[in-house]
Amino acid sequence: MPIPTTISTCTPETEQGKHVFRIVGYSQQSGLIRSAIFTVGGHGWVVSLCPDTMGQELNAVWVLVSLGFKGTSKVRASFGLKLVDQCTGVSFSVHKGAPMTFSPDGTRETFLMKKRSMFESPNYLRDDCLTIECVVSLTNGRRLTEATPLPRIEVPPPDITEHFAKLLEIEEGVDVTFSVGGVMFKAHKMVLAARSPVFRAELYGPMREEGRKAIVIEDVQPDVFRAFLHFIYSDSLPPLDDLSADDYGEMIRHLLVAADRYAMERLKLMCQSILCESLDVQTVATTLALADQHHCHKLKDACIEFMTNMMDTVVATQGYKNLKRTCPSVAFEALEKTKRIRKA
Repeated sequence: MPIPTTISTCTPETEQGKHVFRIVGYSQQSGLIRSAIFTVGGHGWVVSLCPDTMGQELNAVWVLVSLGFKGTSKVRASFGLKLVDQCTGVSFSVHKGAPMTFSPDGTRETFLMKKRSMFESPNYLRDDCLTIECVVSLTNGRRLTEATPLPRIEVPPPDITEHFAKLLEIEEGVDVTFSVGGVMFKAHKMVLAARSPVFRAELYGPMREEGRKAIVIEDVQPDVFRAFLHFIYSDSLPPLDDLSADDYGEMIRHLLVAADRYAMERLKLMCQSILCESLDVQTVATTLALADQHHCHKLKDACIEFMTNMMDTVVATQGYKNLKRTCPSVAFEALEKTKRIRKA
């Protein structure tokens, strides 16, 4: 069974702003070229370009670009730098920085060096005009979602048994017929063989009888065989609510015999469970004999345990007298075990 699961998400809250800085008469500019102060996230920023204030050798190759912080409280931010193609208007990224902390009393500016040839390319420096886009991204804390159930897709319970039960009901594709007490039952060899090793041997084994119109089932009542087939196809007992308590118990006993005969272990255990829950003084001895005959050890132990505290009453029943006559060893074993249990 899946463990109930919830999910929440923590994401940084970010705010972005873009400032377009146009430098007209680029070649005529000298010293530090600063943009106007622009605001992103309630804080002031300024982008600066310094193409010619450095040493002569460096100046020939590099351009210094910086982002200055003009705010009054600490903030965590990153910035990206783009150059705008003067012919197409498309911007090209030349820098994308990692987030860093800016503060009024500490780090107020970040610097980067870029090749001069990049800035002065004919695509970007046209008619002595250069356009720079500066994108500032601020992290303004965290946003935490509420814990919600993890999305699930409900899958309905298996319904294969319903389809198999319907297959038996409509008799489509049947290929074997049973004669039970003069009543004909049609079924599917493959289904029977898959459910019972005994049926598999009878229908597909070397001893199978070819060409026989109907397989005769002896010592099984038609109603019992019908219920037995229902279990084979649906893995459940048919509705038996219309039976009286005595008839219901008798049906379960017959089904246990059929389950043992055809090695249907789950049906055999189900029948034992039902009989165990319905033990009474009048039926316990009969059920004990049945359990012994069909090797139902758990049911046999349950019967003996039931008899322990009311042995005097049980021995007076007709069922116990029949048990002593037909299975004296079982009656003696039950008597001895109840004595030992009482002494313990």
